Formats: sequence, structure tokens, C-alpha cells
Amino acid sequence: MSAIQFSDQTLSRTAMKAELLDAETELALAYAWRDNRDEQALHRLITAYMRLAISMASKFKRYGAPMNDLIQEASVGLMKAADKFDPDRGVRFSTYAVWWIKASIQDYVMRNWSMVRTGSTSSQKSLFFNMRRVQARLEREASAEGRELDRQNVRELIAIEVGVPLHDVEMMEGRLSGSDFSLNATQSAEDEGREWIDALEDDGPQAAETVENSHDNDTLRHWLTAALSSLNDREQFIVRERKLRDDPRTLESLGTELGLSKERVRQLEAAAFGKMRKSLEAQSPEVHGFLN
Repeated sequence: MSAIQFSDQTLSRTAMKAELLDAETELALAYAWRDNRDEQALHRLITAYMRLAISMASKFKRYGAPMNDLIQEASVGLMKAADKFDPDRGVRFSTYAVWWIKASIQDYVMRNWSMVRTGSTSSQKSLFFNMRRVQARLEREASAEGRELDRQNVRELIAIEVGVPLHDVEMMEGRLSGSDFSLNATQSAEDEGREWIDALEDDGPQAAETVENSHDNDTLRHWLTAALSSLNDREQFIVRERKLRDDPRTLESLGTELGLSKERVRQLEAAAFGKMRKSLEAQSPEVHGFLN
């Protein structure tokens, strides 16, 4: 499908000047695009309903996303709707397009609203976009009935209403009540103030831990080399093919290559591991059971 391009400066102006399509014209344009891939028909159909996309985009401004970006996402949803619309179903295009426009905007908001992801499942998305509305309604209903809800009661009722776990409501409440801050912002007003990112603990291995791990790996490698050297050539071959390859060989394939039965290869493998275990235990008691 060819993308219909709209500049940020002319998008709203073009949409407001677009024609209003009657049902018959809309249906003819939809058939022209579906059956003949008539791009002029597609352009006319999309342009006519850009005012709908812009209107829906404006409802999401409270999430802090730039209006131009919201409009672009709404136009993407509108184009997807035009591409997938089936005029034979007897539904007006505007009715069908609303779902695609809303889905496209919501996906954009969920991806970009915060550096910390709020969740992307359908239930979490529903919670993100409906939590405040549901909360306000529950509080109005309780007030009308002369009841008073504490914060925990409200959270529990929201969880039941939206169909999500209580901890999801608590998490989302915290996310929606705060603002995002750049980790590169300074901790003080001074020009040379330390950035907040400098205060984060490095969760990578520290120097001492790296040296210790390297030493342990070298030691273990030495032990394994010595243990392998205690085996004869055939046993070493079986161990390497069975345990040291990225794609281990089967007992049957090794038996075919060595001219042995599958059971005999298994016996040789078990005997080889027994020898290696003894060698490892002799080098260090701490590796007892290493090959179990």
C-alpha cells in the first residue's frame, strides 16, 4: 500500500477543507481501492476522514505527546483502516476506522509516554487509559450513596472493574502520579552538578569479582583438561562429541561411526565420566559430583 504523506504544517488545514462523503460515494471509493488499488480513491477517502483522526488525536494530548506526533499516528491508523476495510460488510468506513485510529494512537502513547514501560498487554493498556475515568466514576457513585471509599477500597474496585491484578493497579497509580525525569539532569542548579545517572549503582561485575571469576575459570579449565587426559583416545572422542559440542552427537550416530552398538557407547561414556570424576576429586574435593 502506498503511504499518503501529509506535512505537519498542512495536515490540519487540508483536513478541515476536505469534502464530506455521503455513504454512496464512500462505498464507491472503498471498492475502487480494494478491487483496483486506485490510489486516487484511497487519497480521497483518507483525506475526507483526516478530521476524524485529528479529533481523536486531540483527546490524547493529556499524556504529554506532541500533537503532531499524535496526528501522524492517527493518520497511520486511518491508512491501515482504509487498507483493511471491506465495503461488502455494510458498515460505514468512519465506524470501522475509529478502532484502527484509536489503536494506533494508544500504541504510540504506550511506547513513548515513559522511559519505564507501563505494560503492553490488553488488560494493562485498558488500565492505563481508563484508570482515572473508572476511579472518578466509582468515587461519584460512592458519594451519591453516602459511602466513603479509602484509597485501598478504590484500588480494589478498579482492579475488579478493569479485570487486572491489584498490584497492577498499585503500580499504575504510582506511574501516573509521577513525572518522568531525565537521568542526565543535574542534581543541583550548579552547572557542574553531578547528574542523577552518576548516582546509580553499577550492577556490572566489580574488578575484584572479575578477577576472582577469571581465576576460577582458569582453574576449572585446568582441572577438566587434566581429567580428559586421563582417558584413552576413544573415551576422549566420545566425551567431546557428547558433551563439548554445541550440537551434541547421539549415541546411535557415534555407534555407527565407531562400529559399536548404542548400548556399548553408553557404557563407554559412563566409564569415561567415572574416570573423570575420580581425577577431579583427586585435584579438589570441592568438585565432587561435578559430572552428576
